[in-house]
Amino acid sequence: MSTGFFDGIEKVKYEGADSTNPMAFRHYNPDEIVMGKRMEEHLRFAVAWWHSFAWEGGDPFGGQTFVRPWHPQDDMERAKLKADVAFEMFDILGTPFYCWHDADVRPDQGSFAGNLSTLNEITDYMGEKMEAGGPDLLWGTANMFSDRRWMGGASTNPDPDVFAFAAATVKSCLDATHKLGGQNYVLWGGREGYETLLNTDMGAELDHMGRFLNMVVDYKHKIGFKGAILVEPKPQEPSKHQYDYDAATCIGFLRKYGLENEVKLNLEQGHAILAGHSFEHEIAVATSEGMLGSIDMNRNDYQSGWDTDQFPNNTPEVALAYYHILKSGGFDTGGTNFDAKVRRQSIDAEDLIAAHVGGMDICARGFKAAAAMVEDGGLDEALSARYAGWDSDSAKAMLGSDLGAITQRVLDEGINPEPKSGRQEILENYVNRFV
Repeated sequence: MSTGFFDGIEKVKYEGADSTNPMAFRHYNPDEIVMGKRMEEHLRFAVAWWHSFAWEGGDPFGGQTFVRPWHPQDDMERAKLKADVAFEMFDILGTPFYCWHDADVRPDQGSFAGNLSTLNEITDYMGEKMEAGGPDLLWGTANMFSDRRWMGGASTNPDPDVFAFAAATVKSCLDATHKLGGQNYVLWGGREGYETLLNTDMGAELDHMGRFLNMVVDYKHKIGFKGAILVEPKPQEPSKHQYDYDAATCIGFLRKYGLENEVKLNLEQGHAILAGHSFEHEIAVATSEGMLGSIDMNRNDYQSGWDTDQFPNNTPEVALAYYHILKSGGFDTGGTNFDAKVRRQSIDAEDLIAAHVGGMDICARGFKAAAAMVEDGGLDEALSARYAGWDSDSAKAMLGSDLGAITQRVLDEGINPEPKSGRQEILENYVNRFV
């Protein structure tokens, strides 16, 4: 039964590249076969519950601009209405997955016991909708950053009672994710960091965070959850310094606490930008270590200094991101989650659909360009040519040698190398042929 919120909006269909219909796909054809698999199975699109349905349109300088029938979410009736609208939108878009934080889907009761009760009730309701043909759950997570109890962190909080509350909250959310057949569970350390070192014992906080994550992994195995545990890097905002700054920082943290074989990364483009990286860089770092789990696809405004979570619209950026994903073998349990929100002036229901249509199309367009580059092999050939010198026996032997022997070889053979071109512009021109 329709909620009425999307009245007049029909299911989105693929109409091809010549279509001028803003509510149709021009590039995303879920049944198109690319590299031996349906495009839907490659991209594994998911809708983010928080930005699409929980966000009220505020920004650092202004309050609510969206007036939705389920706002404010202060009782179960409104929570269920929001779920009705969400699953209606999933059906309109044809997305195979969705994602949530606990605080997005349940009304807050002010206590753990109350929140556990409402979380169980609403996820049972969502489960019924999934069984009736709704999409699968890509991942669930706990919001441990919005409430004032988290102002000093969750697992890194100096108060052990907050650590305990966080542990119980994650257990409840992992249980709910498992119940709904979620394919991953994400931990986003929104306030796992510090504002000043004057009141921070960094060593203790990192140890507590590492122990907390080990507890999560232990519990995953105890309940038989087969999905992946993921952590999400973010460099700043809200804390001055986040402990999960970027992919490389997270990988080092996971190795330090013996979690490198148990936990992977959920990478977001907006967070990569805040860290001073490209999305391509973060994905390449994760895939080089075999630790890419899933991605949040969005973008930031390059003129703003905060995480604006806009829908993607840059095909070359998206293409290079998917190129590295494809080169690593593609997604396993992960997918492409739109951790993106419409602008606070885009107040109509149609805007919400159109934003996802555009994001899905840009991803499809970039993905097809990435697949074409993989199949063409031009970048692989360029890399092989650039590093060909390392294929020689003498180069391989040098890596097992020592400085004295290498120095003697340089003297004996009169080694005096001339620099060689990196061919950057040629390779950029190559990429532009596909995007």
